[in-house]
Amino acid sequence: MTIETVLAALGDGAWTVAFFLISIMVIVFVHEFGHYIVGRWSGIHAEVFSLGFGRVIFSRTDRHGTRWQLAAVPLGGYVKFLGDANASSANPDEAALSRLSAQDKRRTMHGAPLWARAATVLAGPMFNVLLTMVVFGAMVSIWGVINDEDKPVISSVRALPGFETGLLPQDQILAIGGVETPDVASFYKAVQDLPPADGTEYRVLRGGVQTVVRGPYPLPAIAGSVMSKSAAMDAGIEPGDVVLAVNGTPVQRFADISPMVDAAMGTPVSLTIWRAGNSFDLTLTPRRRDLPKDDGGFETRWLIGLSSALAVELAAQRPGPWEVVTLAWDNTVRVTQSSISGIVAIVKGQISSCNISGAITMAVVMGDAAKSGWESFLGTLAVLSLGIGLMNLMPVPVLDGGHLVFHAWEAVTGKPPSAKALGRMTMIGLALVLGLMIYALRNDLVCV
Repeated sequence: MTIETVLAALGDGAWTVAFFLISIMVIVFVHEFGHYIVGRWSGIHAEVFSLGFGRVIFSRTDRHGTRWQLAAVPLGGYVKFLGDANASSANPDEAALSRLSAQDKRRTMHGAPLWARAATVLAGPMFNVLLTMVVFGAMVSIWGVINDEDKPVISSVRALPGFETGLLPQDQILAIGGVETPDVASFYKAVQDLPPADGTEYRVLRGGVQTVVRGPYPLPAIAGSVMSKSAAMDAGIEPGDVVLAVNGTPVQRFADISPMVDAAMGTPVSLTIWRAGNSFDLTLTPRRRDLPKDDGGFETRWLIGLSSALAVELAAQRPGPWEVVTLAWDNTVRVTQSSISGIVAIVKGQISSCNISGAITMAVVMGDAAKSGWESFLGTLAVLSLGIGLMNLMPVPVLDGGHLVFHAWEAVTGKPPSAKALGRMTMIGLALVLGLMIYALRNDLVCV
């Protein structure tokens, strides 16, 4: 079953909630399972593993004595360890602890050695990072990867208005525009250097025989993907659409679109779109977006939310196991660096605080990603999991990072913070988290 079939069955708008809840439940389960399994390995007993809050819908107790339950509000979860006063594990249940033997106290979060407590706390965010890597690795394994040293072999040719191409799937591109292309890297370089034209000469290897055919200009104004919460998404532009004109001015290549949008300075822009043999006009308003630069900084630009695509899609190769791990790690590091630099830029006031998003935006993004297909949905799920993992590592009481700060204090001083200090800091942390959530929800409603 394709994701499009699922969306059609759900009906208009329902996928946003459905796929958001699916994403959150997967991410929360992995996060809490990290706490649970490392705690168990460390000798700490989990009394309850709950997916969701509120009224319990289903529960069962396993052979280890842990009650696994599904609750009515699927917007979070928790693991309650033996001796905890509540689900946050911040405070011990003194009455319950007083009734335990020394051996049983070792099985509580508060009676376990410092290393066991720290490892159990750290495991939640680390499992989110692991989920990100697993998803990235699965995506590379399923859809393959195009390496610079691969031969440029065509997997498909995109439809373009008024153009009959001589290219076929499985053609290996030996040269384009008279420039030799022995590998993908040289193909991409040749493509970037080509001037726009109605057609381009391709020399290809087809069935063991070299032949010269006429093909499309490789970088036409094709929408490769459509960004979530963008002007293009709201206007109904779809991947594969071809932009014929901007404000009545014809465009031949995707690179022509950006300067015209920038020149509009946020005023409405009219686009002429070609889709499956039909042309139509639509109007959209570009939005200001903060984009990461190669040097690590950010730039603010007016965007409509489209990315480019080649007229010919190259065949991807299935990577080996080690390459899968390497690519998954590299992608995780890249997203982590981008996320951290974004947070720093917001704190410094270098980019808009509208980049802080809440649950509404997350739901819309997941719904839009689901519309675009499994690859987009899984990639967005991986990024969201990493973001939640990083957020939980912030040194704020009530978050995992706050607990790790308390453990670090105990490691240095030889004793944990007092119950009074823990209570006060927990309340401050809770106020900060709730304040941030309210601010993020406010951004969801007022920022575009």
